[in-house]
Amino acid sequence: MGRHGWNSGAGRWRLTALLGVGLAALALVVTLLNTLPADGGSTRGTSRDGDKVHGTPAAPEDETTPDVGWGFTHTQHSADEGSGAAVERAEGLLSQGGGLPQNQHIMGWGADNPEPVKGRYDFEAMDRRIDFVRASGGTPVVTLCCAPDWMKGGKAGVDNTNWSQAALETAPEPEHFEDFAALAVTVAKRYPDVRHFIVWNEFKGFWNDAEARWDYEGYTRLYNLVHKALKAVDPDIMVGGPYLVMDSVDPRAEEASTALTGSWGAMDQRIVDAFAYWNKNKVGADFVVVDGSSYTRDDEFLSDEFAATDKFTAVSQWVRRQTGDLPLWWAEYYVETADGNDDRKGWSEPHRVAVQAAGMIAMAEGGATSGFYWNPEEEKGTDCPGCLWTPTDRAGGGKKLPMYDLVARFSREFPPGTAYESVSVAADDVPDVRVLATDKAVLVVNILDRPISAKVDGKRFDMRAHEVKWLSR
Repeated sequence: MGRHGWNSGAGRWRLTALLGVGLAALALVVTLLNTLPADGGSTRGTSRDGDKVHGTPAAPEDETTPDVGWGFTHTQHSADEGSGAAVERAEGLLSQGGGLPQNQHIMGWGADNPEPVKGRYDFEAMDRRIDFVRASGGTPVVTLCCAPDWMKGGKAGVDNTNWSQAALETAPEPEHFEDFAALAVTVAKRYPDVRHFIVWNEFKGFWNDAEARWDYEGYTRLYNLVHKALKAVDPDIMVGGPYLVMDSVDPRAEEASTALTGSWGAMDQRIVDAFAYWNKNKVGADFVVVDGSSYTRDDEFLSDEFAATDKFTAVSQWVRRQTGDLPLWWAEYYVETADGNDDRKGWSEPHRVAVQAAGMIAMAEGGATSGFYWNPEEEKGTDCPGCLWTPTDRAGGGKKLPMYDLVARFSREFPPGTAYESVSVAADDVPDVRVLATDKAVLVVNILDRPISAKVDGKRFDMRAHEVKWLSR
Protein backbone atom coordinates (compact mmCIF):
# COMPACT_ATOMS: atom_id res chain seq x y z
CA MET A 1 0.00 0.00 0.00
CA GLY A 2 1.06 3.61 -0.07
CA ARG A 3 1.11 4.10 -3.87
CA HIS A 4 -0.49 7.49 -4.33
CA GLY A 5 -1.84 7.31 -7.87
CA TRP A 6 -1.39 10.86 -9.12
CA ASN A 7 -4.30 10.61 -11.49
CA SER A 8 -5.21 13.99 -12.83
CA GLY A 9 -6.72 15.32 -16.03
CA ALA A 10 -9.68 17.45 -16.94
CA GLY A 11 -12.67 17.49 -14.62
CA ARG A 12 -16.12 16.53 -15.75
CA TRP A 13 -17.71 19.91 -15.52
CA ARG A 14 -18.11 21.66 -18.85
CA LEU A 15 -19.75 24.98 -19.68
CA THR A 16 -22.32 24.37 -22.41
CA ALA A 17 -23.17 27.14 -24.83
CA LEU A 18 -26.88 26.55 -24.87
CA LEU A 19 -27.72 30.19 -25.47
CA GLY A 20 -24.88 31.13 -27.75
CA VAL A 21 -21.24 32.06 -27.43
CA GLY A 22 -21.99 35.37 -25.70
CA LEU A 23 -23.90 33.83 -22.80
CA ALA A 24 -21.30 31.05 -22.44
CA ALA A 25 -18.51 33.60 -22.20
CA LEU A 26 -20.47 35.58 -19.61
CA ALA A 27 -21.04 32.42 -17.56
CA LEU A 28 -17.34 31.64 -17.70
CA VAL A 29 -16.42 35.10 -16.44
CA VAL A 30 -18.87 34.80 -13.55
CA THR A 31 -17.47 31.38 -12.62
CA LEU A 32 -13.89 32.64 -12.65
CA LEU A 33 -14.79 35.62 -10.48
CA ASN A 34 -16.53 33.37 -7.98
CA THR A 35 -13.52 31.06 -7.74
CA LEU A 36 -10.78 33.69 -7.58
CA PRO A 37 -8.80 33.26 -4.34
CA ALA A 38 -8.47 36.34 -2.16
CA ASP A 39 -4.67 35.97 -2.23
CA GLY A 40 -4.48 35.65 -5.99
CA GLY A 41 -3.41 32.00 -5.79
CA SER A 42 -4.43 29.05 -7.89
CA THR A 43 -8.11 28.58 -8.73
CA ARG A 44 -7.69 24.95 -9.78
CA GLY A 45 -10.72 23.10 -8.50
CA THR A 46 -11.31 25.46 -5.57
CA SER A 47 -13.33 28.38 -4.35
CA ARG A 48 -12.16 31.23 -2.19
CA ASP A 49 -12.34 29.16 1.00
CA GLY A 50 -11.88 25.75 -0.57
CA ASP A 51 -15.61 24.98 -0.80
CA LYS A 52 -16.81 23.37 -4.00
CA VAL A 53 -18.58 25.68 -6.43
CA HIS A 54 -19.72 23.43 -9.23
CA GLY A 55 -23.00 21.75 -8.43
CA THR A 56 -22.30 19.63 -5.38
CA PRO A 57 -25.36 17.78 -4.09
CA ALA A 58 -26.65 19.20 -0.84
CA ALA A 59 -26.32 17.29 2.40
CA PRO A 60 -29.20 14.84 2.92
CA GLU A 61 -32.03 16.09 5.10
CA ASP A 62 -32.73 12.69 6.62
CA GLU A 63 -30.83 11.71 9.74
CA THR A 64 -27.58 9.97 8.84
CA THR A 65 -26.94 6.57 10.36
CA PRO A 66 -23.49 5.36 11.43
CA ASP A 67 -23.81 2.21 9.31
CA VAL A 68 -23.21 2.13 5.56
CA GLY A 69 -22.92 -1.58 4.82
CA TRP A 70 -20.43 -3.59 2.78
CA GLY A 71 -18.48 -1.89 0.00
CA PHE A 72 -14.96 -1.19 -1.20
CA THR A 73 -12.08 1.29 -1.12
CA HIS A 74 -10.73 2.98 -4.23
CA THR A 75 -6.97 2.53 -4.61
CA GLN A 76 -4.36 4.10 -6.87
CA HIS A 77 -6.13 3.08 -10.07
CA SER A 78 -9.88 2.94 -10.31
CA ALA A 79 -12.80 3.22 -12.69
CA ASP A 80 -13.05 7.01 -12.55
CA GLU A 81 -10.50 7.20 -15.40
CA GLY A 82 -9.91 5.42 -18.67
CA SER A 83 -12.00 4.68 -21.72
CA GLY A 84 -15.35 6.45 -21.56
CA ALA A 85 -17.17 3.24 -22.46
CA ALA A 86 -15.38 1.29 -19.74
CA VAL A 87 -15.98 3.96 -17.09
CA GLU A 88 -19.69 4.03 -17.96
CA ARG A 89 -19.81 0.25 -17.86
CA ALA A 90 -18.31 0.20 -14.35
CA GLU A 91 -20.68 2.95 -13.22
CA GLY A 92 -23.63 0.99 -14.58
CA LEU A 93 -22.41 -2.21 -12.97
CA LEU A 94 -22.31 -0.57 -9.55
CA SER A 95 -25.62 1.23 -10.06
CA GLN A 96 -27.39 -1.97 -11.07
CA GLY A 97 -26.06 -3.63 -7.94
CA GLY A 98 -27.92 -1.11 -5.80
CA GLY A 99 -24.93 1.11 -5.17
CA LEU A 100 -22.08 0.07 -2.91
CA PRO A 101 -20.48 2.20 -0.16
CA GLN A 102 -17.20 3.53 -1.58
CA ASN A 103 -14.28 4.86 0.44
CA GLN A 104 -11.69 7.37 -0.82
CA HIS A 105 -8.64 8.87 0.92
CA ILE A 106 -8.00 12.61 0.64
CA MET A 107 -4.32 12.22 -0.36
CA GLY A 108 -2.84 9.18 -2.01
CA TRP A 109 -4.60 6.12 -3.42
CA GLY A 110 -5.75 8.11 -6.42
CA ALA A 111 -6.04 11.57 -4.83
CA ASP A 112 -3.50 14.36 -5.30
CA ASN A 113 -2.04 16.62 -2.60
CA PRO A 114 -5.22 18.45 -1.46
CA GLU A 115 -3.44 21.47 0.02
CA PRO A 116 0.06 21.82 -1.46
CA VAL A 117 0.34 25.32 0.00
CA LYS A 118 -1.48 26.39 3.14
CA GLY A 119 -4.85 27.81 2.14
CA ARG A 120 -4.54 26.79 -1.53
CA TYR A 121 -6.31 23.62 -2.59
CA ASP A 122 -6.24 21.08 -5.39
CA PHE A 123 -9.23 18.75 -5.37
CA GLU A 124 -9.39 17.88 -9.06
CA ALA A 125 -8.58 14.18 -8.64
CA MET A 126 -10.65 13.92 -5.46
CA ASP A 127 -13.58 15.57 -7.24
CA ARG A 128 -13.39 12.99 -9.99
CA ARG A 129 -13.44 10.12 -7.51
CA ILE A 130 -16.37 11.51 -5.53
CA ASP A 131 -18.23 12.18 -8.77
CA PHE A 132 -17.71 8.54 -9.74
CA VAL A 133 -19.21 7.44 -6.44
CA ARG A 134 -22.24 9.65 -7.05
CA ALA A 135 -22.65 8.55 -10.67
CA SER A 136 -22.53 4.90 -9.65
CA GLY A 137 -25.14 5.37 -6.94
CA GLY A 138 -22.79 4.63 -4.05
CA THR A 139 -22.59 6.02 -0.53
CA PRO A 140 -19.41 8.11 -0.34
CA VAL A 141 -17.08 7.65 2.63
CA VAL A 142 -13.91 9.71 3.10
CA THR A 143 -10.78 8.64 4.96
CA LEU A 144 -8.96 11.71 6.25
CA CYS A 145 -5.44 10.62 5.33
CA CYS A 146 -2.83 11.55 4.40
CA ALA A 147 -1.30 14.99 5.14
CA PRO A 148 0.30 17.60 2.85
CA ASP A 149 4.08 17.81 3.06
CA TRP A 150 4.19 21.20 4.78
CA MET A 151 2.24 19.72 7.72
CA LYS A 152 4.89 17.05 8.30
CA GLY A 153 8.20 18.88 7.90
CA GLY A 154 8.38 18.90 4.11
CA LYS A 155 8.28 21.73 1.59
CA ALA A 156 5.12 23.44 0.41
CA GLY A 157 4.17 23.46 -3.25
CA VAL A 158 2.66 20.91 -5.61
CA ASP A 159 6.03 20.27 -7.28
CA ASN A 160 7.58 19.48 -3.90
CA THR A 161 5.14 16.75 -2.94
CA ASN A 162 7.08 13.65 -1.88
CA TRP A 163 5.11 10.60 -2.99
CA SER A 164 7.41 7.97 -1.51
CA GLN A 165 5.68 5.53 0.79
CA ALA A 166 7.72 6.69 3.77
CA ALA A 167 6.78 10.32 3.19
CA LEU A 168 3.13 9.62 2.45
CA GLU A 169 2.77 7.62 5.65
CA THR A 170 4.28 10.32 7.87
CA ALA A 171 1.87 11.85 10.37
CA PRO A 172 1.37 15.61 10.68
CA GLU A 173 3.64 17.29 13.19
CA PRO A 174 1.79 18.14 16.44
CA GLU A 175 1.98 21.88 15.70
CA HIS A 176 0.01 21.17 12.50
CA PHE A 177 -2.74 19.02 14.00
CA GLU A 178 -5.11 21.99 13.93
CA ASP A 179 -4.15 22.67 10.31
CA PHE A 180 -5.09 19.10 9.46
CA ALA A 181 -8.40 19.53 11.29
CA ALA A 182 -8.99 22.67 9.23
CA LEU A 183 -8.31 20.69 6.05
CA ALA A 184 -10.88 18.13 7.21
CA VAL A 185 -13.39 20.96 7.57
CA THR A 186 -12.63 22.16 4.03
CA VAL A 187 -13.21 18.64 2.71
CA ALA A 188 -16.49 18.30 4.63
CA LYS A 189 -17.77 21.62 3.28
CA ARG A 190 -16.72 20.77 -0.25
CA TYR A 191 -18.59 17.46 -0.22
CA PRO A 192 -21.65 18.03 1.98
CA ASP A 193 -23.20 14.79 0.75
CA VAL A 194 -20.35 12.87 2.38
CA ARG A 195 -21.69 12.07 5.82
CA HIS A 196 -19.11 9.54 7.08
CA PHE A 197 -15.48 10.35 7.83
CA ILE A 198 -12.71 8.06 9.08
CA VAL A 199 -9.87 9.83 10.88
CA TRP A 200 -6.44 8.79 9.53
CA ASN A 201 -5.28 5.36 8.39
CA GLU A 202 -3.58 2.59 10.38
CA PHE A 203 -1.88 4.95 12.86
CA LYS A 204 0.56 5.76 10.04
CA GLY A 205 3.45 7.81 11.44
CA PHE A 206 2.24 7.40 15.02
CA TRP A 207 4.95 5.15 16.41
CA ASN A 208 6.87 6.00 19.59
CA ASP A 209 10.42 4.83 18.85
CA ALA A 210 11.70 5.67 22.33
CA GLU A 211 9.17 3.41 24.03
CA ALA A 212 8.69 0.90 21.19
CA ARG A 213 4.92 1.34 21.20
CA TRP A 214 2.24 3.24 19.35
CA ASP A 215 1.95 6.99 19.96
CA TYR A 216 -1.67 6.64 20.92
CA GLU A 217 -1.61 9.96 22.78
CA GLY A 218 -0.66 11.80 19.57
CA TYR A 219 -3.22 10.01 17.43
CA THR A 220 -5.99 10.56 19.96
CA ARG A 221 -5.22 14.27 20.12
CA LEU A 222 -5.43 14.51 16.32
CA TYR A 223 -8.61 12.45 16.30
CA ASN A 224 -10.27 14.64 18.93
CA LEU A 225 -9.38 17.86 17.10
CA VAL A 226 -10.78 16.52 13.83
CA HIS A 227 -13.89 15.13 15.53
CA LYS A 228 -14.68 18.48 17.17
CA ALA A 229 -14.00 20.40 13.95
CA LEU A 230 -16.30 18.20 11.85
CA LYS A 231 -19.09 18.27 14.43
CA ALA A 232 -18.86 22.08 14.39
CA VAL A 233 -19.55 21.98 10.65
CA ASP A 234 -22.59 19.74 11.15
CA PRO A 235 -23.42 17.73 14.29
CA ASP A 236 -24.96 15.04 12.09
CA ILE A 237 -21.66 14.25 10.37
CA MET A 238 -20.56 10.74 11.38
CA VAL A 239 -16.96 10.39 12.59
CA GLY A 240 -15.04 7.22 13.43
CA GLY A 241 -11.62 5.81 14.28
CA PRO A 242 -9.07 4.65 15.25
CA TYR A 243 -8.42 2.50 12.12
CA LEU A 244 -5.85 0.41 14.01
CA VAL A 245 -4.35 -2.67 12.40
CA MET A 246 -5.45 -5.48 14.70
CA ASP A 247 -2.15 -7.33 14.46
CA SER A 248 -1.91 -10.85 15.80
CA VAL A 249 1.26 -12.76 16.64
CA ASP A 250 2.33 -16.23 17.64
CA PRO A 251 1.05 -16.79 21.22
CA ARG A 252 4.64 -17.47 22.27
CA ALA A 253 5.83 -14.03 21.12
CA GLU A 254 6.96 -11.53 23.76
CA GLU A 255 4.33 -8.99 22.69
CA ALA A 256 1.46 -11.52 22.70
CA SER A 257 -1.58 -10.44 24.70
CA THR A 258 -3.66 -12.74 26.86
CA ALA A 259 -6.70 -10.52 26.35
CA LEU A 260 -7.62 -12.10 23.03
CA THR A 261 -6.33 -15.40 21.66
CA GLY A 262 -7.42 -18.22 19.39
CA SER A 263 -6.16 -20.84 16.99
CA TRP A 264 -5.21 -17.92 14.73
CA GLY A 265 -2.78 -16.51 17.33
CA ALA A 266 -2.84 -13.77 19.96
CA MET A 267 -3.44 -10.05 19.70
CA ASP A 268 -0.37 -7.83 19.96
CA GLN A 269 -0.52 -6.23 23.42
CA ARG A 270 0.66 -2.92 21.98
CA ILE A 271 -2.46 -2.83 19.80
CA VAL A 272 -4.63 -3.63 22.81
CA ASP A 273 -3.02 -0.75 24.74
CA ALA A 274 -3.43 1.71 21.87
CA PHE A 275 -7.08 0.81 21.37
CA ALA A 276 -7.78 1.10 25.10
CA TYR A 277 -6.25 4.59 25.29
CA TRP A 278 -8.18 5.90 22.29
CA ASN A 279 -11.40 4.34 23.52
CA LYS A 280 -11.04 5.91 26.97
CA ASN A 281 -9.89 9.36 25.83
CA LYS A 282 -11.82 10.00 22.62
CA VAL A 283 -14.28 12.88 22.70
CA GLY A 284 -16.80 10.73 20.88
CA ALA A 285 -17.31 8.32 18.01
CA ASP A 286 -20.28 7.41 15.86
CA PHE A 287 -18.70 4.15 14.76
CA VAL A 288 -15.46 2.31 15.45
CA VAL A 289 -13.02 1.37 12.68
CA VAL A 290 -10.43 -1.40 12.60
CA ASP A 291 -8.25 -3.08 10.02
CA GLY A 292 -6.53 -6.43 9.93
CA SER A 293 -5.72 -9.78 8.42
CA SER A 294 -6.54 -13.36 9.31
CA TYR A 295 -2.82 -14.22 9.35
CA THR A 296 -0.16 -12.99 11.78
CA ARG A 297 1.98 -9.89 11.50
CA ASP A 298 4.72 -12.17 10.13
CA ASP A 299 2.42 -13.32 7.29
CA GLU A 300 1.88 -16.75 8.79
CA PHE A 301 -1.29 -18.81 9.05
CA LEU A 302 -1.21 -20.60 12.41
CA SER A 303 -4.17 -22.67 11.22
CA ASP A 304 -5.47 -23.23 7.70
CA GLU A 305 -6.65 -20.14 5.80
CA PHE A 306 -10.34 -20.83 6.42
CA ALA A 307 -10.01 -21.52 10.15
CA ALA A 308 -7.86 -18.39 10.45
CA THR A 309 -10.85 -16.22 9.51
CA ASP A 310 -12.23 -16.97 12.98
CA LYS A 311 -9.97 -14.10 14.03
CA PHE A 312 -12.41 -11.65 12.44
CA THR A 313 -15.22 -12.95 14.62
CA ALA A 314 -13.14 -12.86 17.80
CA VAL A 315 -11.74 -9.37 17.17
CA SER A 316 -15.16 -8.00 16.20
CA GLN A 317 -16.76 -9.32 19.37
CA TRP A 318 -13.90 -8.02 21.51
CA VAL A 319 -13.99 -4.52 19.97
CA ARG A 320 -17.75 -4.24 20.40
CA ARG A 321 -17.44 -5.19 24.06
CA GLN A 322 -14.83 -2.49 24.60
CA THR A 323 -16.88 0.23 22.91
CA GLY A 324 -20.33 -0.48 24.28
CA ASP A 325 -21.46 -2.00 20.98
CA LEU A 326 -20.67 0.96 18.74
CA PRO A 327 -21.28 0.08 15.08
CA LEU A 328 -18.15 -1.70 13.85
CA TRP A 329 -16.48 -1.14 10.49
CA TRP A 330 -13.58 -3.08 8.99
CA ALA A 331 -11.83 -0.47 6.84
CA GLU A 332 -9.58 -3.18 5.37
CA TYR A 333 -9.47 -6.93 5.78
CA TYR A 334 -7.12 -9.46 4.24
CA VAL A 335 -7.27 -13.24 3.98
CA GLU A 336 -4.39 -13.83 1.55
CA THR A 337 -0.77 -12.95 2.27
CA ALA A 338 0.98 -10.51 -0.04
CA ASP A 339 4.31 -10.68 -1.83
CA GLY A 340 7.06 -8.06 -1.72
CA ASN A 341 5.07 -5.81 -4.08
CA ASP A 342 1.96 -6.02 -1.88
CA ASP A 343 0.29 -8.15 -4.56
CA ARG A 344 -1.91 -11.12 -3.74
CA LYS A 345 -1.74 -13.46 -6.71
CA GLY A 346 -0.87 -16.80 -5.17
CA TRP A 347 -4.33 -18.40 -5.24
CA SER A 348 -6.80 -19.27 -7.95
CA GLU A 349 -9.78 -16.93 -8.13
CA PRO A 350 -12.28 -19.53 -6.80
CA HIS A 351 -9.96 -20.15 -3.84
CA ARG A 352 -9.57 -16.41 -3.23
CA VAL A 353 -13.31 -15.72 -3.42
CA ALA A 354 -14.12 -18.65 -1.12
CA VAL A 355 -11.72 -17.52 1.63
CA GLN A 356 -12.92 -13.94 1.20
CA ALA A 357 -16.52 -15.12 1.66
CA ALA A 358 -15.53 -17.02 4.79
CA GLY A 359 -13.86 -13.88 6.13
CA MET A 360 -16.93 -11.73 5.49
CA ILE A 361 -19.13 -14.31 7.18
CA ALA A 362 -16.78 -14.26 10.18
CA MET A 363 -16.96 -10.46 10.45
CA ALA A 364 -20.75 -10.48 10.27
CA GLU A 365 -20.95 -13.23 12.88
CA GLY A 366 -18.82 -11.04 15.16
CA GLY A 367 -21.25 -8.13 14.87
CA ALA A 368 -19.56 -6.01 12.18
CA THR A 369 -22.03 -4.02 10.10
CA SER A 370 -19.74 -2.46 7.49
CA GLY A 371 -16.60 -3.51 5.68
CA PHE A 372 -14.57 -2.19 2.77
CA TYR A 373 -12.86 -4.51 0.32
CA TRP A 374 -9.48 -3.07 -0.68
CA ASN A 375 -9.93 -3.14 -4.46
CA PRO A 376 -6.52 -3.75 -6.05
CA GLU A 377 -7.31 -2.54 -9.56
CA GLU A 378 -4.53 -2.77 -12.11
CA GLU A 379 -3.79 0.29 -14.24
CA LYS A 380 -4.20 -1.56 -17.52
CA GLY A 381 -4.57 -4.97 -19.09
CA THR A 382 -7.06 -7.78 -18.61
CA ASP A 383 -5.51 -9.83 -15.80
CA CYS A 384 -6.53 -8.49 -12.42
CA PRO A 385 -6.52 -11.11 -9.62
CA GLY A 386 -8.83 -10.18 -6.77
CA CYS A 387 -10.25 -7.12 -8.53
CA LEU A 388 -13.92 -6.22 -8.67
CA TRP A 389 -13.86 -5.36 -12.37
CA THR A 390 -11.45 -5.40 -15.29
CA PRO A 391 -9.20 -2.33 -15.79
CA THR A 392 -10.89 0.57 -17.54
CA ASP A 393 -7.96 1.60 -19.75
CA ARG A 394 -9.64 0.12 -22.83
CA ALA A 395 -13.16 0.19 -24.23
CA GLY A 396 -13.84 -3.40 -23.25
CA GLY A 397 -12.90 -2.83 -19.61
CA GLY A 398 -15.09 -2.24 -16.59
CA LYS A 399 -16.59 -5.75 -16.69
CA LYS A 400 -17.41 -7.48 -13.44
CA LEU A 401 -15.17 -10.16 -11.99
CA PRO A 402 -16.03 -12.97 -9.52
CA MET A 403 -15.08 -10.90 -6.48
CA TYR A 404 -17.60 -8.25 -7.47
CA ASP A 405 -20.41 -10.80 -7.47
CA LEU A 406 -19.52 -11.78 -3.91
CA VAL A 407 -19.16 -8.26 -2.50
CA ALA A 408 -22.25 -6.90 -4.25
CA ARG A 409 -24.49 -9.83 -3.30
CA PHE A 410 -23.20 -9.84 0.29
CA SER A 411 -23.96 -6.12 0.54
CA ARG A 412 -27.45 -6.60 -0.83
CA GLU A 413 -28.38 -9.64 1.25
CA PHE A 414 -26.76 -8.61 4.55
CA PRO A 415 -27.20 -4.84 5.01
CA PRO A 416 -26.84 -3.12 8.41
CA GLY A 417 -29.56 -4.25 10.77
CA THR A 418 -29.80 -7.72 9.25
CA ALA A 419 -31.33 -10.34 11.55
CA TYR A 420 -29.31 -13.50 11.03
CA GLU A 421 -30.94 -16.89 11.50
CA SER A 422 -29.74 -20.37 12.33
CA VAL A 423 -29.76 -22.82 9.48
CA SER A 424 -29.46 -26.60 9.50
CA VAL A 425 -26.33 -28.22 8.13
CA ALA A 426 -26.00 -32.01 7.88
CA ALA A 427 -23.64 -33.29 10.55
CA ASP A 428 -21.19 -34.76 8.06
CA ASP A 429 -21.04 -31.46 6.15
CA VAL A 430 -20.35 -29.12 9.09
CA PRO A 431 -16.54 -29.22 8.76
CA ASP A 432 -16.73 -28.65 4.99
CA VAL A 433 -18.87 -25.51 4.68
CA ARG A 434 -19.29 -22.05 6.12
CA VAL A 435 -22.84 -20.68 6.21
CA LEU A 436 -24.59 -17.34 6.86
CA ALA A 437 -28.38 -17.03 6.62
CA THR A 438 -31.36 -14.71 6.91
CA ASP A 439 -35.02 -15.49 6.45
CA LYS A 440 -34.59 -14.89 2.71
CA ALA A 441 -31.11 -16.04 1.68
CA VAL A 442 -28.35 -18.46 2.64
CA LEU A 443 -24.68 -18.08 1.71
CA VAL A 444 -22.78 -21.39 1.57
CA VAL A 445 -19.02 -21.72 1.07
CA ASN A 446 -17.23 -24.97 0.25
CA ILE A 447 -13.93 -24.64 2.12
CA LEU A 448 -12.45 -27.75 0.50
CA ASP A 449 -10.37 -27.90 -2.65
CA ARG A 450 -12.55 -30.69 -4.03
CA PRO A 451 -16.21 -31.20 -4.98
CA ILE A 452 -18.64 -32.07 -2.20
CA SER A 453 -22.30 -32.93 -1.73
CA ALA A 454 -23.77 -30.79 1.03
CA LYS A 455 -27.13 -30.63 2.75
CA VAL A 456 -27.95 -27.14 4.01
CA ASP A 457 -31.35 -25.81 5.09
CA GLY A 458 -32.88 -29.15 4.18
CA LYS A 459 -31.60 -29.02 0.60
CA ARG A 460 -29.07 -31.44 -0.86
CA PHE A 461 -26.84 -30.12 -3.67
CA ASP A 462 -23.41 -30.58 -5.18
CA MET A 463 -20.68 -27.96 -4.87
CA ARG A 464 -17.52 -27.52 -6.92
CA ALA A 465 -14.14 -27.09 -5.22
CA HIS A 466 -14.17 -23.78 -3.29
CA GLU A 467 -17.60 -22.89 -4.68
CA VAL A 468 -19.59 -20.00 -3.20
CA LYS A 469 -23.32 -20.67 -3.52
CA TRP A 470 -26.44 -18.65 -2.69
CA LEU A 471 -29.74 -20.29 -1.75
CA SER A 472 -33.16 -18.66 -1.62
CA ARG A 473 -35.50 -19.44 1.26
